[in-house]
Amino acid sequence: MKLKFKIDGLDCANCANELESSIASLEEVKTASISFMTQRMIIETNTNDIEALVKKIESIVKKEEPDVTITLK
Repeated sequence: MKLKFKIDGLDCANCANELESSIASLEEVKTASISFMTQRMIIETNTNDIEALVKKIESIVKKEEPDVTITLK
């Protein structure tokens, strides 16, 4: 299953790479891709508990980039 997110407030490509790496390291995440240019993130997962996964992702984002917000599409 692919989840698509809109990202707001991400202001550098290096920050996007760091977030991508941290999110990709989650057990439930098969792949994670963040495009700094389009301000989009695509997560591929097999988990059925999407709500819990989104909360984990939000937690990582808030910890590493407190001014960034994500919205599930």
